[in-house]
Formats: sequence, structure tokens, C-alpha cells
Amino acid sequence: MTSFEATAVAGEAPPADSVPPRDSTVDAPTSIARLNATIRDFVAQWGTVWVEGEITSWNLRAGNVFARLKDTRSDAQISIRIWSSVRARIPADLAVGDHVVAAVKADYFVKAGDFSFTVSAMKHVGLGDQLERLERLRAQLRQEGLFDPARKRPLPFLPHVIGLITGENSDAEKDVHRNAELRWPQVRFRTVHAAVQGDRCVPETLAALKKLDADPDVDVIVIARGGGDPQTLLGFSDERLVRAVAAATTPVVSAIGHENDHPLLDDVADLRASTPTDAAKRVVPDVGEQRALIGQLRARATTRVSQRVSHDIAQLEQLRSRPVLRDPDPLLERRAQEVWLLTARSRDALGRRVETAGRRTSELRASLRALSPAATLARGYAIAHRSDGVIVRDVADAPAGTALTLTVDRGSLRAISEGEVPEGAEAGRGRGRGPECAPVG
Repeated sequence: MTSFEATAVAGEAPPADSVPPRDSTVDAPTSIARLNATIRDFVAQWGTVWVEGEITSWNLRAGNVFARLKDTRSDAQISIRIWSSVRARIPADLAVGDHVVAAVKADYFVKAGDFSFTVSAMKHVGLGDQLERLERLRAQLRQEGLFDPARKRPLPFLPHVIGLITGENSDAEKDVHRNAELRWPQVRFRTVHAAVQGDRCVPETLAALKKLDADPDVDVIVIARGGGDPQTLLGFSDERLVRAVAAATTPVVSAIGHENDHPLLDDVADLRASTPTDAAKRVVPDVGEQRALIGQLRARATTRVSQRVSHDIAQLEQLRSRPVLRDPDPLLERRAQEVWLLTARSRDALGRRVETAGRRTSELRASLRALSPAATLARGYAIAHRSDGVIVRDVADAPAGTALTLTVDRGSLRAISEGEVPEGAEAGRGRGRGPECAPVG
């Protein structure tokens, strides 16, 4: 049953100008203008209705807003227009993801055949369901420390191979390749294609990340996608993907959407690039800039070395100009005289010490000779000792018949003891001393 038939059943006659052109035939078709006018007039009868939904896109053009609202319980969506005069009366902080109620009136534009709704009022209801869930997840991951800048790894200065995860034949892939090659022509990529929206986005991106992270040649991984509304970017806020990026051993760059797009992947990645083009500029250095830097460093080094050499030459000339170096002979002559005097003094002092030491040595030798047994022997005394080596100190030590050895000043001689000399008998100068030590005469 058509809307027109439903109106008739309700007992209401449709306006004459809204009656569909039923008189059209294949031979006499109606005009598009008449058809559009009929649709416009019929739609105009609906009036203004209040709807509830979530803002999924929000584009500002010449002061007017062109956006889309999504039903919070299904996938149904409508296009809305907010003219600048109305925009001044609604909250200024409305943005994608907001849960709102809006007064809308259906509009059918006859010239273009476009159908949309014009907003006359709009207000917040709260965050959209999806945005609310994402904010709760964002808070949880932040509390776990996954967004902590301290855990983010620095990107290599010049990666050997760049791993790229993006859609096949996408503009993002072309932008990354083109801009990276412009900066460093020898850059190498290892690209793994994955769906960047829809149900396949998360599992395919996870598989690509795992493959590139396990590749030892890959030094950095870029996940790139062009812009889109929050609905198409939801995969890059999936908790599984976010945790996988946090656990990766290779630095990861997030290049999702445009500057105003902000999936959770941006927060956990080691570097967030505002666009795929920006990612290409961040992962490789500019060869022109590096050459210019090398030139500057060379010029600076040349200047410093030249300054140092010039300074050292000036210092050397200053030293050479000093009198002591220009004519060193007087100084050497003065020093030679000092050396001669010191040598003479040393020689005199050494001679006196040697002379004193000689006299002291002679005195000690004389004292030692006076105390030596040899001096006693030289005076005519002898030392008697038995064959067992015992020195005879008492006549009892050498009874008659004892073989003795007598040591004199020059040599030794053998003797036989005849016993003790009687008291009063002549025994030469050794009388009364027994056989131990007696003068030999």
C-alpha cells in the first residue's frame, strides 16, 4: 500500500497537486520536474519530527553543516543539513560520536533529486554508545600504562625495511610510498595488505602485524588508512589490535585517517602520524636535508680545524720570538757554569767523605786485629787441642800420652802430652798455663 493509498484509507483526500502522475504512459511519460515536484509536495506534509541518534559524520562547509545521524539500535542512517542560522542556536561543541536528539524536517530538492532532513534544533543526550564504550576502554588502557610515553620505543633513524599494513591499491599505500621515496629514494618496503574496515579489518590487521613483527629485516611498522567516519575506523580501536600493537617488539607508527580522527591505536602506537603522508615523512630522513647537514658539519669542521691550526701557528711564533729561544747560548753558558761549580763541589765533598771513611776503616782494622787470636799467636803463644777437636783449657784435659795439635802463628805441629808440669819446674813463658796456650820459644 502506497502512502497515497494509506491517506485515502484514513479518509483523508490527498491534495490535488500531490497526486502521483498516474496518467503517464510509455507513450506519454510525465516529466522529471513534475515527479520531483509531486515528491516534494508530499514530503512537505510530514512536518517536523524529533529523532534520536548518534552523529557519525560532521562536515562544515561555508558555515553550514552536512552530517549524518545513525540509529543507536540499528544501522539505519539519515543525512541532515544544519544551516548557518540554525547552527548559531545549537551547542557549539557538537562532534562525531555525540548522542543527540534533533528536530528535523524532510526536504526533497527538486533540481537535484536529493532527499535529506533539515535540522531546526539539536541538543545533547550524552555520548554515543560506541564512543562511550571506547572512552571506557581508553580509560582502562591508560590505567594499565599502555599509553605511558616511557614505554614507547624510538624509531630508527634510517630503517633498512619498512613494514606497511594498509588496504590493497589504496590511496594511503600510494601516499606512503610516494612521499617516502621522495625523501629517501633507496627506501625499501615490505607491504602486507589487509582490510581497513568491516568485519575483516581486525583479524587481517592482526595477522599482518604478527607477520611483520616476526620479520628480522623489518625495523618499523606503519599501519595506514585514509580518513573516514568513526564507524569505518572502529576496527582500529579494537582492544585485541590495541593490545597486540602494545606487545609488538618492532616500533609501530599509527597513520589512521586525518588529523581529527583519533582511534585508540593512536594512543598505544610508538608514534602517531596525523596522515599517511605524515607517516612517510616521519619514518625516513630527507636525503636533501641530510646532505645539507653533512655540508654544514664539514664546513664547521673545516673552520674549527683552520682556526686551531692558525692559533697553534700563532702560539709557536710567539714562543719562537721569546729571547730565550731566539738566542739560547747565554742561558746555556750560565747553566754550564752552574753545572761546573756543582760538579766541583760534589767532587770535593765526595773526596772528603772517601778520606774520612778510609781513616775510619784503618782504625776499625787495627782494633779488629788487636782483638783477633792471630795477634796473640803472633806474640809466641800456641793453642793446643786434642784430636777430637776439644781445646785444652786444663791440664786434666790432656793427661800423659794424649796426642795434641799445637796451632802457632804460622802453621800447626803435633805433640804428645807428658803430663802436668810439676810446680816450680821451668816451663818457659807458659809456666802455670798447662798445655792449652803456652809461649813457644
